[in-house]
Amino acid sequence: MVIYMAAVVVIGIVFAKRSNKNAESYFLGGRSLGPWVAAFSAEASDMSGWLLMGLPGLAYWTGLADAGWTAIGLFVGTYFNWLIVSKRLHKYSVKVDAITIPGFFSKRFHEKSKIILIIASLFIVIFFTVYAGQCLSACGKLFMNLLGMKNAYHGMMIAAAVFVLLYTFLGGFLAESASDFMQAIVMVIALVAIFAIAVVQAGGWAQVMENAKNIDGYFSLFSTASPSTETANVFGEGGSYSFLSICSCLAWGLGYFGMPQVLLRFMGIRDGKELTRSRRVACIWLFIAMTTAVFIGVVGRSVPGLSYTSNAAAENIFIDMSTTYLPPILAGFACAGILAASISSSDSYLLISTSALSENIYHGIFRKKASDREVMWISRIAMTVITIIAMIIAWDADSTIFGITSFAWAGFGATFGPLMLFSLFWKRTTHIGAIAGMLSGGIMVFVWKLVIKANFSAQFPILGLYELLPAFIISSIVIIVVSLLTKKPSAEIEAEFDSIAKK
Repeated sequence: MVIYMAAVVVIGIVFAKRSNKNAESYFLGGRSLGPWVAAFSAEASDMSGWLLMGLPGLAYWTGLADAGWTAIGLFVGTYFNWLIVSKRLHKYSVKVDAITIPGFFSKRFHEKSKIILIIASLFIVIFFTVYAGQCLSACGKLFMNLLGMKNAYHGMMIAAAVFVLLYTFLGGFLAESASDFMQAIVMVIALVAIFAIAVVQAGGWAQVMENAKNIDGYFSLFSTASPSTETANVFGEGGSYSFLSICSCLAWGLGYFGMPQVLLRFMGIRDGKELTRSRRVACIWLFIAMTTAVFIGVVGRSVPGLSYTSNAAAENIFIDMSTTYLPPILAGFACAGILAASISSSDSYLLISTSALSENIYHGIFRKKASDREVMWISRIAMTVITIIAMIIAWDADSTIFGITSFAWAGFGATFGPLMLFSLFWKRTTHIGAIAGMLSGGIMVFVWKLVIKANFSAQFPILGLYELLPAFIISSIVIIVVSLLTKKPSAEIEAEFDSIAKK
């Protein structure tokens, strides 16, 4: 694992010179990504430590339904995002010379007031800071378990933050994408290896299936297990998995249309024609990674010596399997997979958040004549501040990685997803409609989760839906209604849209 960390730092140093030429090089790599790097870096930055800790932990805890439907939703969302969004966004971003997602929205509507730029940038900073906290939490838990020191969480989390800050600070988008390419390979190899070892330790696949089916509601996509939080491997009566629960899990796929760390890869690829190959590579990688992640959790119920009494504790299953059943060197490689997953995401989150502040707000509004060098130094200062805030968010060692991820995911999906689709495919979308859609989607995520679901879902089960789905729908409706009620876009904006649509 030390070798892996050293390799990541070297990547940052190697790409430092190329990334520091100008703002476009630092934030978008000069639009020079190849198809394989674009695909692997998009999926690695997207998945985070959630893939190796959160998803297996969820599958271990309640069975196949929650984790399985979530994985299905994510796979479908990934496929359609690459299929329908990637090429048009690449063309449009080149046409309007946009190097960030807020910048694209602002230039798409030719805004002079910069309202979209400000709102989009603020939402990015809020949700990505939460996301970065989740990644640092995963790193803290990883090193805490590896060292066997229950009090080491905070120190290890801080060390991980400094490490990520170092190479992202140096190399920008190219360093981040190159390291993500390597990290995607490490992640998938680690997942496949641990899955195979777990099956062997459990006594074979037949034994795994027998044990899983003996737990009421565990091995089914339409029911869920009820594990005890007091005694390990003791279960109550399984419960049915409702249609609303399935919809909530599948709704995760909607989030992809608003994920800046993925959308930026579409903008940064060197040739839009190569996105077809990238889509195939990305989908194959994701299918292998998520399938093995889910079944690591399922197989874990049959592996001797593994027992947990909470979902948060179960998120350590990948680490525990690695350190228990692998030689130290191989265990280090496997755990480097978690480190890769966490770092590949946190570097993306930091870079996109800082670009929102430095490029969109500082350069775009307050210091329009700032040099590229000045903008890059402001971004590094902002990156340091955001990292500190992310560490504060991750300070609670008992928070679940899956829970933190789901909230930030909903935030991005509802804030940017509908607007991205309407911006690319509906010419009648207006500037005011875009602003109203972003605000309604982002605010509804908070309102639905913290007010509606928290206070009324017990009496009205339908209100227990994952907040992304209602917020996404409301944002879409608001964009349509407000756009139709306001003045249509200018002839110049419509002509620009038509030039992209005809290509």
